[in-house]
Amino acid sequence: MTAVYPGSFDPPTLGHIDVIERAAKIFGGLCVVVANSSRKDALFSASERKVLLEKSVKHLKNVVVDIHDGLTVDYMKKIKSRVIIRGLRAVSDFEYELAMATMNRKLYPKIETFIMMTGENYYYIASHTVKEVALHGGDVSQLVPKPVVDALKKKLHKKR
Repeated sequence: MTAVYPGSFDPPTLGHIDVIERAAKIFGGLCVVVANSSRKDALFSASERKVLLEKSVKHLKNVVVDIHDGLTVDYMKKIKSRVIIRGLRAVSDFEYELAMATMNRKLYPKIETFIMMTGENYYYIASHTVKEVALHGGDVSQLVPKPVVDALKKKLHKKR
């Protein structure tokens, strides 16, 4: 069974990679889906985020990375998946994830949402705080995979 792990991943963090690695051990296949959302003001384009994720998970043979613009349930129907993986960092994330799981199930009743707690070493890492730290010249090497460290330096150097 192939599971789908959707998200914005702007940028991918070690918390995301933790969830991906653990989900890849449980499911026969895992499709990490980069949301191409016009709603968010992304630092990296969807195609840049896809490449960063591919570089960060190349050691996982049963993981593929894709981009989708639209409802996750539509993507899941297209690839015939019934399992969504969602990472949970803190209790504050729970209400949002519960609402999303309920809506997805309303839209596509065959879907089951699996919530994975982010590892205890990563629960405090959020993409928006990583960007803030990097923007101000802080060290993010303990927060994101190496390809992301390099990409952040390059991207933010251009912005300055």
